[in-house]
Amino acid sequence: MRVPHPEHFTSRLRSPAVAARVGVWLGISFGTCFLTGLVSHWAQLPSPAIGFPTSPAWGYRSTQGLHVVTGCAAVPLLLVKLWVVYPRLFERVDLRAGRRLVTVGLERASIAVLVAASIFQLATGLANAAQWYPWREFSFRTTHYALAWVAIGALLVHIAVKLPVIRAALGADVDDTTHDRATAVEPGPVSRRALLRTTWAAAGVAVLATAGGTVPWLRRVSVLAVRTGEGPGGVPINKTAAAAGVTTTAADPGWALEVVIGGDLRARLGLADLRALPQHTVDLPIACVEGWSAQGRWSGVRISDVLAAAGATGGRDVLVTSLQQSGAFRRTVLPGAFADDDRTLLALDLAGEPLSLDHGHPCRLIAPNRPGVLQTKWLASLEVGA
Repeated sequence: MRVPHPEHFTSRLRSPAVAARVGVWLGISFGTCFLTGLVSHWAQLPSPAIGFPTSPAWGYRSTQGLHVVTGCAAVPLLLVKLWVVYPRLFERVDLRAGRRLVTVGLERASIAVLVAASIFQLATGLANAAQWYPWREFSFRTTHYALAWVAIGALLVHIAVKLPVIRAALGADVDDTTHDRATAVEPGPVSRRALLRTTWAAAGVAVLATAGGTVPWLRRVSVLAVRTGEGPGGVPINKTAAAAGVTTTAADPGWALEVVIGGDLRARLGLADLRALPQHTVDLPIACVEGWSAQGRWSGVRISDVLAAAGATGGRDVLVTSLQQSGAFRRTVLPGAFADDDRTLLALDLAGEPLSLDHGHPCRLIAPNRPGVLQTKWLASLEVGA
């Protein structure tokens, strides 16, 4: 087998005119993914320097759904972009080229980092959205967040290096050959416009195939949406009681929620005790990092009422502990702003029916604008510091 050379790639489709146009939309997708990913990371910090807002209640649902949808749209865009620029990988550079050598070296280094980070981000992001977790040696959330900065940094370097070519290509007609390689003379099986239209269509199909996880009226056509509204009360279930190992403890008639203030046990509230308190109903979504969400009508007791009755002052963070004995989110921190919000409930019912065991019976947390992994199920205790 001979080593490929740029002259071996003769299709006019492999042109800066095509690469620049696909690159614009790929950059928009990556930029949107990056910004919405920062929002998701911020929402999951236990004690952020700037508190995550409680409103709008649908905020996290929208940003995380957009994060996953644009990530899916980026897949066909990235594949086409890599196919178009593939010949550049085999260009030889004169080692005596001086400043030109530095520019080319910087360009290729940024491309290598960008391609590697992009493939990793999209592959692991899609696996996470599909709830397939093949990794064991690293934390998805931490690694995904760190490499997002690497990818966006490499993208900015790449844009800066290629900006003159990008501007020239976008400023000319798509069929202009001014910036084409000298050997790219074959017409190809389709026109450049047809290739671009097919690329946009593929990205659109990717969006439609996944957006139903967030947009209910698209669920009939979103064949790749992993959660589409099935489940008690129309709310899907990610983790069952059996998977959490709480089937016995959560169904125990003697269950009681412990309320601890400053290290002192102030109250033990059984299910009957909670139902005897003033009940409230809120319409709030469950929105998960995998990109799916569903609206639910939840009823229960305001957590602020329970804490106030136990002697806790407002504005305090609350450590929420589940009956499950293991898992990254067995314990979560509910920031004071969320604990004080009247929409934050110790939910007992969903859609007018008692919570099913898999939905968190006997009691679960539900709060506005909060990632689903932090909407703790099968509550065991609430703890406020001194």
